[in-house]
Amino acid sequence: MFGLSELAMILTVVVVVVGIKKLPELTRSAGKAARIFKSEAKALKEQDASGAQPGPGRVVPGATRDREDPSPRR
Repeated sequence: MFGLSELAMILTVVVVVVGIKKLPELTRSAGKAARIFKSEAKALKEQDASGAQPGPGRVVPGATRDREDPSPRR
């Protein structure tokens, strides 16, 4: 896909744009996002394999508010 020189150039651009001090935070959050994505993909595969249907979702009780009218509507 990418050669070593292209990856080095991309890494250099990321360091210049993001900054050296923000790089550990950026890599940490990217790793966390990758782990979450991987676990969700695994859960979907397991759900497809078992043939289970997804639930109707969660209903949160409450009142809605209009931006112009601050009183709650039901």
